[in-house]
Amino acid sequence: MRQVRPSWQKSNWSKLAVGGLFVAFVGSLHAVNLEVFGPSCSIPPPQPPPLRDLNGYFPFQVPDTPDDWYTRAAALRHRLLTVLGLWPMPPRTPLYPVVYGRRDMGDYTVEKVYFESLPGFYVTGNLYRPKGKGKGPFPAVLCPHGHWSNGRFHDAGIEGARRAIAQGAEKFLAAARNPIQARCVHLARMGYVVFNYDMIGYADSIQIPASIAHGFRKQRPEMNDPERWGFFSPQAELWFQNIMGLQTWDSIRALDFLSNLPDVDPTRIAVTGASGGGTQTFILCAVDPRPAVAFPGVMVSTAMQGGCTCENACGLRLDTSNVEIAALFAPKPLGMTAANDWTVQMPIRGFPELQRLYGMLGAPDHVALFYYPQFGHNYNAVSRTAMYRWVQRWLQPGKAVPPERPFSLLTAKDLTVWDKDHPKPPTGPDVERAVCRWLRLTAEEALEKTWQDPEAFFETYRRGWEVVVGRNGRTAGQVEWLPARRESVGKAEIEVGLLRTDPYAEILPAVAVRPNPRQTPIPKGVLVWVTERGKEGILNRDGTALDPQVARAVEAGWVVIAADLYGQGEWKRSGYDFRQARLVPNGREALAYTYGYNPSPFARRVYGVLSLWRWAKDQTLLTGGRVYLVGCHGGGKWVAVAAAVTAGMVDGWIVDTDGFRFMQIRDIRDPDLLPGAAKFGDLPGALAAGIAPRIILAGEGAKLPAILQTAIRLHQPKVRLEQQPDFEGIPENWLQ
Repeated sequence: MRQVRPSWQKSNWSKLAVGGLFVAFVGSLHAVNLEVFGPSCSIPPPQPPPLRDLNGYFPFQVPDTPDDWYTRAAALRHRLLTVLGLWPMPPRTPLYPVVYGRRDMGDYTVEKVYFESLPGFYVTGNLYRPKGKGKGPFPAVLCPHGHWSNGRFHDAGIEGARRAIAQGAEKFLAAARNPIQARCVHLARMGYVVFNYDMIGYADSIQIPASIAHGFRKQRPEMNDPERWGFFSPQAELWFQNIMGLQTWDSIRALDFLSNLPDVDPTRIAVTGASGGGTQTFILCAVDPRPAVAFPGVMVSTAMQGGCTCENACGLRLDTSNVEIAALFAPKPLGMTAANDWTVQMPIRGFPELQRLYGMLGAPDHVALFYYPQFGHNYNAVSRTAMYRWVQRWLQPGKAVPPERPFSLLTAKDLTVWDKDHPKPPTGPDVERAVCRWLRLTAEEALEKTWQDPEAFFETYRRGWEVVVGRNGRTAGQVEWLPARRESVGKAEIEVGLLRTDPYAEILPAVAVRPNPRQTPIPKGVLVWVTERGKEGILNRDGTALDPQVARAVEAGWVVIAADLYGQGEWKRSGYDFRQARLVPNGREALAYTYGYNPSPFARRVYGVLSLWRWAKDQTLLTGGRVYLVGCHGGGKWVAVAAAVTAGMVDGWIVDTDGFRFMQIRDIRDPDLLPGAAKFGDLPGALAAGIAPRIILAGEGAKLPAILQTAIRLHQPKVRLEQQPDFEGIPENWLQ
């Protein structure tokens, strides 16, 4: 562990020192100056970091050893499932598949398919089967289509097809008009069962329209209802409900359908799609162990990560990228294409790292990149041929890959699953609300099943909150105190300075109030003091003396530390308005474009609490002193969430919740919005996950929330709990 430098030693940041500090322990008529960044300070006050967006640079750093990779992969896979709303996994309800309308095309057949991925919500598509190849079981290919207009009904038209043929991208008119259908036809001719299914809002998937699932632009006040919400609302984000997750669930259920067909060998299934279908491919193959081969086209890169709302989710890419997510398939066979689009630099950025990973895992020939810079974004005949050879190599080794041949193009009328005997299902906002409600109810049911088992309860909720926050006690970082100036007054020593947290390069203006070292050479412990006023919260309201509770603690021999959390105090010198969260300049009011790549303001404030806690722990390592988290006067919500991710590492906490609930939030720009927080019990769930041996809870009324009652019942040793209607201070016995 990094050696902690005592704060009284000189720092290379001593240039921060400015004029005298006028401090009173109690009762002064002078205002107490806690500023770090005064007029003589040589460095600027803290600034909000630049916001990343989907068009950044996302390199993949290969871990040093296979064990390091498998540890990282397990954590990342868990995060993907969680932020997609699929952890705990929803129940696999009956599919009730309908397969009908078999059309004989000579050497293959085409059928119409629909089934329920969840009650009342349908996946639609077409099933292609080989003829003249025996009875099987056959290998199979799952084919998501991507963002081609009309999906599997796509038709580039005669002129568009002729241009593709002239460019060398296609050979035959039918394939040039519908390359999605061409892929399915040729795979069936090669002896594969192929299921081509719709993305939400495309072709026959009509229940949530494409204008919402893929083209969402503006918040809908009527859907931002705490009881009856829709996607993209604050409530949906608080429950990790997103179109990307729903689409991934459809892919999982499509794999269920395909692998359970009697003529399919479930151990030999490949997944392939391009563009948005490429995203579906590598996401499904990252979270589901069943596919044997993956071939995402023109989507895996260190550049643009996916521009559609169906390719983004809050929390998804905070410290990862499409390259690393695709790498979760390793060491199974992973083939990719790159073209003259955002994947153009894959041969030098992204693919070498994948080669290094696969080599380290002992499977160097299991990864391949097929590079076609002469073409733009595509899944044309050249790219498809590379895919055929890759899939054949692993699923039907030794068999030749025949060239594509002309086929009879089927129209939308030929392929659609809805007719008078198979009527279209309900559509519209009520369907969307029903899906969100089902996701919420099934998640609640799965989580509540852990309430009888201490190990399952605490592991589930703590793992959930760690994903919500994006950091925990083990990853809080190493914290160094960089003093600016110090003043001894009576029984107290007050020092202002900066907390620097590595490896995150985070800096917080902070203050430490210590007992006079001559009278108390070894403090009893540290109180982490968090309020809505930042480090000014250690003072009374007029700023002329210490807060009475702080003064009592210092007199009793405790150190009290506080900081300006993100957006508080001296952060305001930056000129930003922290009353609303910043969003990336995307033009679409979907939070995933911002919080998919950046922590929320609430999370950043929790990181500040974690830095204070980490520094406090370092101070008590040698003395054995206690560390208590105190969240009062508006700071309780941040301490509650910090407690959830430092469970077992905190001696106790005192929290005044002020009755705060995340589900009260109605505005996506509310700085208190923390994606996923409502799913894991809202604020009471955070307190339950962070249960400690000694706790004081205020702001919750006379009756404890059920989840907190459960945590106290399950926690061993028994919790010493005291309830206060409102924050009344720190009991004397806590300070002994």
